[in-house]
Amino acid sequence: MKNSALIKGTAAIAVGAALLLGGGGTLASWNASASGAPGTVIAGDLNVTAAAGVWTDRTGATIDISTYKVVPGDKLTYTQALTVTLTGDKMAANVTATGTGAVNGFTPANVVVTAPALTIGGTAVSNPLKTSQTVTATITFEFLSTTSGRSDVTKTYNFGSIGFALNQVTQTGLS
Repeated sequence: MKNSALIKGTAAIAVGAALLLGGGGTLASWNASASGAPGTVIAGDLNVTAAAGVWTDRTGATIDISTYKVVPGDKLTYTQALTVTLTGDKMAANVTATGTGAVNGFTPANVVVTAPALTIGGTAVSNPLKTSQTVTATITFEFLSTTSGRSDVTKTYNFGSIGFALNQVTQTGLS
C-alpha cells in the first residue's frame, strides 16, 4: 500500500507540473520595450571653388605665364582666391598646392616652391581652416640664381596643372 500511495503522489506531482508547463498554469517571462526619437544625421560639406589665378614676377608685375621665359634668379608668384565651404560640426581642412612636383618639371635643386600662404582681407591665416570663407592662396616659384652651367636650359615647366586642393583633417583633440 505504501508503494501505491507513493506512486499516486508522484503521479499527481508530475501531472501538476505538466499542467503548469503546458498551459494549465502560467510561468511568466516578462518583456518590455520602448523607443525614443533619436533624430536624423545630416552629412556636412567640404568644397572649394577657385577664381582665375594671377601670375606676377618678382617686381609684382602681372605676367602671361604661357609666354614668360624664366631665368635663374626669377621669382614667380601665383595668387588665387578660393571660396572654401566647410559645413559640419568639427569640420577642418588644409589648403595645399597641387602640380608643383618633379613630375611637372620642377627640379628641386634649381626651383624652390613654397607652401601656400593664406590670407583673408590681407590678414594671414593658417591651416587648418575651420569655417566657410573666401581665402587668398599664394605660392611662389623661385628659380635659384645658384643654378650652375646650363642646368635646366630650355626646360619646360608645366604651370597648367598648378592649383590648390582642400583636404579634410581631424581637428586637434578628436580621434
